Amino acid sequence: MSNLDLEQLREKVDAVNLQILSLINERASVIQDIGKLKEKQGVDRYDPLRERHMLNLLRENNIGPLEQKTVDHIFKEIFKSALDMQEEDHRKALLVSRKKKAEDTVININGETVGAGNPSFIFGPCAVESQDQVSKVAEAISGKGLRMIRGGAYKPRTSPYDFQGLGLEGLKMLKKAADQYNLAVVSEIVTPSHLEEALDYVDVVQVGARNMQNFELLKAVGQIDKPVLLKRGMSATVDEFINAAEYIIASGNDQIILCERGIRTYEKATRNTLDISAVPILKQETHLPVFVDVTHSTGRRDLLLPAAKAAIAIGADGVMAEVHPDPAVALSDAQQQMDLNQFDEYYDALMKFMKQYEMQV
Repeated sequence: MSNLDLEQLREKVDAVNLQILSLINERASVIQDIGKLKEKQGVDRYDPLRERHMLNLLRENNIGPLEQKTVDHIFKEIFKSALDMQEEDHRKALLVSRKKKAEDTVININGETVGAGNPSFIFGPCAVESQDQVSKVAEAISGKGLRMIRGGAYKPRTSPYDFQGLGLEGLKMLKKAADQYNLAVVSEIVTPSHLEEALDYVDVVQVGARNMQNFELLKAVGQIDKPVLLKRGMSATVDEFINAAEYIIASGNDQIILCERGIRTYEKATRNTLDISAVPILKQETHLPVFVDVTHSTGRRDLLLPAAKAAIAIGADGVMAEVHPDPAVALSDAQQQMDLNQFDEYYDALMKFMKQYEMQV
């Protein structure tokens, strides 16, 4: 074969490559239209029966010289790339997506701007137990110039025999202490039926880890005009977490704070495993503020400070931790709450770290 013949064949290959490229892109365009239609119809993007039909059609019409296993491999990769493209289109279309809104969402809570660049802090007891208890914690929080207090009144517990919270009376106690010290109340609501009565006492509605996929609750908090702190489920992927937030924003409420609180793994050294990498991923994928709950992710007082430092260093918009006047007698999660002296030391060390970190960057 002469060099001229070889060059002609190569030119033919180049022409065929361009035809294949054009057809693949044409196919991709059709797949995008199919994806949009499936999105409207609420149909799953992946249809294994449809994939099998396409492979059978190719097998029936393959006249070679490519072996069928090679054809199957090539087209399975094409099918996979199309599905990946549909997934990417879906992510871009989400209202919480960074593609949909480039600028950061900033939420004003009691005069404090959450998500504006400076870390915010939410402290308070795991559960509201008495007026004296929450008032002491509120005083300590206010004394540091902070603006928010957390406390559980409705407590979804693993065991039905554990302390379930004081309910509405607990919220009233928390609100009374918060008003006295000019604090905003952050508290969990576990069912839509409690939401209306709780709104008079709660400034930020928390959706807890166990309710991250309680879709009726997500839709309900999506219809209120108050910020929502959404915690990641203990076994939830980042995509599932983002889609839970989408339920809220799609219902009309864009005041959402995402909270990484650790996920369940085989590791037993900590209560959960803090997925610190989720923070920059969520910051890249969404425009929402991202907090880290260092208490539930570690379950250990000795790890609260290093975990908070890691959260701030990696770009979190805020940190949440639990404080109790006397953790030894706490009705829930006694081992992981700081007492007031430990809280002072913790906060001072955290402020010192933040100053040093700001100087370095």
